[in-house]
Amino acid sequence: MTLLAGTDYDDELLFTACVLHDIGLSEEGNGDQRFEVDGADTAAAFLREHGVEERRIAIARDAIALHTSDGIAPRKGTVVALAQAGIGTDILGVRRESLPPGLADHVHALLRRQDLGYALSDALITQAKAKPHKASPLTFPGELLRRHLPYGAQPDWYDLLAAAGWGDKPVGATARRRAETPQQVGTLFMEYLEAGDIDGLLSLYEPNGPFVPAPGTHLVGTDAIRPALQQMIDSGSRLKLEPRDIRQVDDVALVTNTATLTRVGQEPVVSVTTGILRRRPDGGWVHVVDAPFSS
Repeated sequence: MTLLAGTDYDDELLFTACVLHDIGLSEEGNGDQRFEVDGADTAAAFLREHGVEERRIAIARDAIALHTSDGIAPRKGTVVALAQAGIGTDILGVRRESLPPGLADHVHALLRRQDLGYALSDALITQAKAKPHKASPLTFPGELLRRHLPYGAQPDWYDLLAAAGWGDKPVGATARRRAETPQQVGTLFMEYLEAGDIDGLLSLYEPNGPFVPAPGTHLVGTDAIRPALQQMIDSGSRLKLEPRDIRQVDDVALVTNTATLTRVGQEPVVSVTTGILRRRPDGGWVHVVDAPFSS
């Protein structure tokens, strides 16, 4: 469907909202709310000073406040939807193939990008580090901040559930005994491997943690780890872990074990394992990095 400027939407208001949508990252717009909301309030004040009627200000405020909100902005009217769609194209290249041929090149020749996406990210991180309350865990700024903090410093959804205080526990297939100490991670690994419990084994890993099952093999995330652990189960592998050293600092522990791996019809393989573990808010320990057979 083709939309006509001035008829189907307020093109001046759309332009204004797009120009001002990141003003929350400016010094003037840096308040104590999410940058999108600070930007919406700053833009509204600017428009009010210039005599824009409140009805139009409300639309611009929504367009700026919701420009990172997929699934919500498209339901808030044409200007809000178009602003969010255009900003998505500008930063993330969403539907860039629908732009007229040569348009982006022409615009960027006049207005250089100067690595806009990363410059924007740096500005967000600078704000969030100075004012962490502007980047709560379940927001876009919070997700960006998580990548620039020590691992586990910014809680994820499951961390928040564990810390909620209601005592909720995992249910169904995800319910597993938790390792109450770093040593118990190894104990449970041996038990789950012998039982052929692939989901139990995966419960001992952070969702995005790395696993080094053999020299030169580096797997990241439980989706990648699953086939390697399933292969151990299918081959009838058994593992004996004997603790060598545990160095714990608060909620992080470095653990080394002497590991003896046996497979049907093969000679045992003895190695020294190295793992970095962390204690989740619910008290359970899991692998952040697991290098069981790297030497």
